[in-house]
Amino acid sequence: MSKKLSNNGLFESSRIILPEHREAYTQHMSKVDKKAKPLIDEQEWQQIGVSLSESLRQHVKVTLTLYDPYQFKELTGLVSVINTSRKEIKFHYDDDWDWISFDKIVSARI
Repeated sequence: MSKKLSNNGLFESSRIILPEHREAYTQHMSKVDKKAKPLIDEQEWQQIGVSLSESLRQHVKVTLTLYDPYQFKELTGLVSVINTSRKEIKFHYDDDWDWISFDKIVSARI
């Protein structure tokens, strides 16, 4: 018996995915797995501010938990600049640096 006719081989060999279907599927999957951003109360914001300030003044490493729609990210490093007008910090980690917006910070601990 032919290989195509056994074990669902006929349909396996003729499977085609259109680009429109692939794009719709990836958009659907990206919406399914998104996580909601947690609400941060005033007391937690004060704790985050204290941790960032201590890292800036005393050169102490701080661990930030950052919001991402698909998973939370943790970075450990030093704060070198706090820009309150642009609402972001300059964060040095692993021989690299990045500007991180206050909106992305979920928690900070020393």
